Formats: sequence, C-alpha cells, structure tokens
Amino acid sequence: MNERLLVFDCHEAWVHQLQALPQPMDVVVGLRGRQTDGWDESIRPVPPNARLVRLDEVLRRPQAYHCIVAQNLSDLLDAKFLEGPRLLVIHETLDGAMREQGTTVPAHEFRSAVSKFVRMTGTHVVAVSKLKGRSWGFEDDIVAFSADLAAYPVWKGDLARGLRVANHIHRRPRILLWEFHQQSFAELPITLVGKNPEMDGVKPSAGWDDLKETFSRHRFFIHTADPALEDGYNMATLEAMAAGLPVIGNRHPTSPVEHGVNGFLSDDAAELRGYAERLLADRELAALMGQAARKTVAERFSSARFREDFSRSIEIARRKWQAHAPLATQQLSPV
Repeated sequence: MNERLLVFDCHEAWVHQLQALPQPMDVVVGLRGRQTDGWDESIRPVPPNARLVRLDEVLRRPQAYHCIVAQNLSDLLDAKFLEGPRLLVIHETLDGAMREQGTTVPAHEFRSAVSKFVRMTGTHVVAVSKLKGRSWGFEDDIVAFSADLAAYPVWKGDLARGLRVANHIHRRPRILLWEFHQQSFAELPITLVGKNPEMDGVKPSAGWDDLKETFSRHRFFIHTADPALEDGYNMATLEAMAAGLPVIGNRHPTSPVEHGVNGFLSDDAAELRGYAERLLADRELAALMGQAARKTVAERFSSARFREDFSRSIEIARRKWQAHAPLATQQLSPV
C-alpha cells in the first residue's frame, strides 16, 4: 500500500507542519499564480519527509496516493485525473477571500456550488479554524495550526521593539484592521516583516532561522484582525508565542490571548498603545507573559495534537473516497 501523500504547495508555513505526520509526501510546486516558481525557502525549509515534484510530472506518472491534500478548488481540479482520497484545507473565510479577490458571485451561491462539488467528488473538507469552516459551511472537522516549542531559540527580548509579520497588507487592510494598527502603534518602535513591496524598508525574513532569531529578540508581537473576516491569531502569532513573546491586539472572540496573562487586548487604540509602551519599558514583564504564551501553545497548539487531529482527518477522507470513488473520477467543475 502506498503511504505517500500528495500535497499541493500554497502555504509553505502550513505545509511545513506536515513533517509531524508519519507519511512521506510529494509536494507539488510551480503552481499557477505563485510568486515563487518552486518551494519558497525564505518562508520554511523543505520538510525532511518531503520531495518536491511538478504537476506535469505527477500527471505523467499517475499513482494511487494515500491522500491528496488540496489547498483550494484549483488544486482539486488539477487532481481530477489522479487516484486517491481528497482532502481540501480551508485557510481563509469565504467573505475574506471574496473581498480580497473582488469576486462578485453571491456568497450563498458560491458556498452551495462548493458544497455540491465536494459531495460529488467524495472530498473531505477540513478548516484551520471554526470561524473559517463556518463561513464556508464546513464545521465538522477543525484542525488548528501548531507550533513546536523546541524549534525556537531562547527568548532574549533585548530589542525594545514590537514585531508584526504580515504579507500583502495593501490587499487586506480591512481584514487586518490596518488603520487601527496604525492608530495604536504610530511612532512606536515596531518591526514589520513580510512581503510588502509597496512599503519602504519592509522586507520578508531571510529564512526560517532568521525569522526565529527575529522572534527571539523582540519584546512583543502584534496581531489585529476584523472578527468577521479573520481569526484572532494566525500561524505567525502562534510561532511568536512559542518563541516566548506576549501578544498585543484587538479584542477578538477567537484570540488565544488571555488579557493580562500572555498579552494584552483592547479595542481602544490609546489603551493598546499604553500596553505596548509598558512592555517596551519592562522586559521582565514581557518575559513573564511570554512564558505564559508558551504554555498556551503547549496546551492548545502542540505538534503532537496537530499530528493526531490531521491524521484523523486523513482517515475520514479515505473513508469518504472509498464510498464515492466512482463519482470522484468524473471530470467535474465546481461552478
């Protein structure tokens, strides 16, 4: 039996988590619409259990995979001639995705078409959060991000600066509450890391080791997001917490931050700025709250928990595929 997974690469940071699984995997790179032709080493190194492949190579030499992991509907269509269970991972809210892409199709029509498509193809759907799953109508299987505490160097906090990691902010100002961010932290020493070419002096990290070192030296991490469009945390937030940083942001029902314990939350820009100034001036307080942040990750977002949950999702996908295999090989279009 082939135990190998086929994973479409769209989110290197998310795919990198799959190294926690027991199965080896083929990761499809060079997909349409990506800024990087291959695997983006500036985000994460290639997982040790992975080999990189091209879609045309996979299609020329088809094999039955243990599970095919798609990141979007285009991936599912690209995999329509391949044998194996299908698993679709939802990474963003439907409203947020439609807003960012300028889609004019009514949300309820798109949601209905996607639901029909995954039923007809025997595809199992897993979401990275309840908010995102609910927005698409798939709430049955939620597998949260993870972070490995052992992967991070000892926190130093020697730079009295805050840190935010975010890409393409100009495309997502509403989703990221960027105006609120600017109101809260204007003129404070804040480092912004990410792919934002329209912003002077802002650049992505030089690699995974560089990003971890950046985490270790900063005093706190920032995450702000519209509760209707995005979660109260993302992968960078959990990574910062695992590295020992407290988190500052707006009040959000899904935030892993416990106010005053592992970070600070407020919807008042002046109040949030005051919390930032407090952490900039008090390294010991930041260290104490950062240790609480690490505990939160260990209890709620561990690699072991991700492995267990996602392994269960794969088995569900395999059962659905066995029940729907005759339909799943048909050439179907979601809309």
